[in-house]
Amino acid sequence: MKLDSLRQLGLNDREINIYRALLRLGPASIRDVAAESGVNRGSTYETLKKLAGKGVVNYFPRGKRRVFQAEDPEQLLQLGERRQQALSLAMEQLRSEVIPELKQTQAEFSPGNVRFYEGDDGVEFVLRDILNSTAGDPQRGYAVISTKTLREHLYRPFPNFTRQRESRGIQVRVIAVGEGGDEAEYAERKWLPASDTADASYIAIYPPKVAMITLADNDYPVVVIIDSAAIASTQQILFDTLWQLL
Repeated sequence: MKLDSLRQLGLNDREINIYRALLRLGPASIRDVAAESGVNRGSTYETLKKLAGKGVVNYFPRGKRRVFQAEDPEQLLQLGERRQQALSLAMEQLRSEVIPELKQTQAEFSPGNVRFYEGDDGVEFVLRDILNSTAGDPQRGYAVISTKTLREHLYRPFPNFTRQRESRGIQVRVIAVGEGGDEAEYAERKWLPASDTADASYIAIYPPKVAMITLADNDYPVVVIIDSAAIASTQQILFDTLWQLL
């Protein structure tokens, strides 16, 4: 049985274990649930209270004791719906209130505006950040300067990047240093000559950010993202000037 979906509902492994034990037992005492699940009685009681609070377990008195029983598994769907509604509300509050308020207190430029990443995960983060940032920009476009040496490694962690960019209608202008580069929809490309031994580099300008990728030893990617409207604007001017000259 795959348990990831239950974990996504906010149930931890102990809660899942005890809930399933209770399903097998039917109405049962804490002692019986603890024995069936292999969890000590104190932890079993605390977990049952949490499950009751989540609406997937109930209890009733039998003499001087409490007897617990599991709700029908269909109740898990309602737990998921409540969690989804709470997440949707939290996301809306983030967009409309929390993030704008936090941005007002953010320093114009600080070391926090510069982020470093490594490896293929860092490259994938940049590529996804480009898609997400430019998709919400009225211009829906960005600019790139890349060398042939780097292009061979760029899309390794995110092979369907170009397809996703095209599906969102995001424009890109590329100054390619060295021959090569595939033609694609919503893409313009110009070339600069370079030797095959040119250093590997990739610069993406998507205001207010500039991302730079290079390769260390053994083709290991190193990534820097600068979040600064001033720096991005300057880089954009330099790119546009060079673009007009090519």
